[in-house]
Amino acid sequence: MASSLRHFAGLCCFPASAAAAAASGTTCLLRRYTPNFCAFAALRPARPASPAAAANPLASPADHEEHPAHQQAVPCRDGDPPALSSAPPPAPAPLRVGIVGFGNFGQFIAGGIQRQGHTVLAASRSDYSAYCADRGIRFFRSVDALCEEQPDVVLICSSILSTEGVVRAIPFHKLRPDTIVADVLSVKQFPRNLLLEILPPSFGIICTHPMFGPESGKHGWSKLPFVYDKVRVMEDGDQVAKCDQFLSIFEQEGCRMVEMSCTEHDRYAAGSQFITHTIGRVLSQLNLKSTPINTKGYESLMQLTQNTVSDSFDLYYGLFMYNVNATEQLDNLERAFERVRQMLYGRLHDLIRKQIVERVHMQTVSLEKLENDRSNSCATHLVSSA
Repeated sequence: MASSLRHFAGLCCFPASAAAAAASGTTCLLRRYTPNFCAFAALRPARPASPAAAANPLASPADHEEHPAHQQAVPCRDGDPPALSSAPPPAPAPLRVGIVGFGNFGQFIAGGIQRQGHTVLAASRSDYSAYCADRGIRFFRSVDALCEEQPDVVLICSSILSTEGVVRAIPFHKLRPDTIVADVLSVKQFPRNLLLEILPPSFGIICTHPMFGPESGKHGWSKLPFVYDKVRVMEDGDQVAKCDQFLSIFEQEGCRMVEMSCTEHDRYAAGSQFITHTIGRVLSQLNLKSTPINTKGYESLMQLTQNTVSDSFDLYYGLFMYNVNATEQLDNLERAFERVRQMLYGRLHDLIRKQIVERVHMQTVSLEKLENDRSNSCATHLVSSA
């Protein structure tokens, strides 16, 4: 070993080619007796010890290893962008949605919220504690108790007629100042104006209308329209993120998301939803019955009647009372019915008139012929008498 080291020490005296050969042999000897030796070790930049190694120099190297998943952005030389962390951003915490009004529609919406992994709290005048216990929902007998839990989103699922009383009874002072309040009413201008009037200015407001219900959405929400209007969402703070997270519930359920102003929604809804309910209510007054010779169209009318009368009359009245466009549509419907009736009676009048005119003409011809016959008969009688 000593001779080998002396041989290595004398390399500087050899020519270049000889020195290279000697260095190669010396490297092999060093690797043989010192397995951790590397000929290029001197060329490697020294890596500073990690904070963990400095704090505990006796720990094993594996304990000092820094895992890439936990690295943070590291500043580089001037002019170079910082090295980004390879760790994915943390997933947002699940929302806590408090539903006020837990009837059929509130329960229906709660199912979709839970399917997306969020927590549901519910308050209602009726006792749904057993229903909620079976589905992992926290039920409160009062809105005050629900608000003390400070949910991220308060979702109003009351009827249209009771909404104002429900909203005015909510103790907003018990909620966080950045709470988002949303509704699912079938009319939109009314809750928009109501929430803007009553809610503290820091509260977020989202007016929504799922254009489906427990019957039409019982097989899933895919491609069913969900209308929403971000009436007031503060840019600073967490309201934007929570608003997007809330709307993503319906997007992830497959809904066709339609952003639309409340005014525009009510104009469209009066010409579609209100008219549909009106026609269904009118048909229900006819007591339509199934027959042995039903056509597809007739069966569709019977299904329309069943779907509309299954909803409460309060819902239909709310569509009329709280949508400023409903009266105009009702007048349009009445005028349209009158025009159709005039079309029928007009054609019938023309047909009857034609028949009457033809009959009168035939009768006139018969009378003239009768007079002629009488005249001829009298003349013949006079001639024969003479």
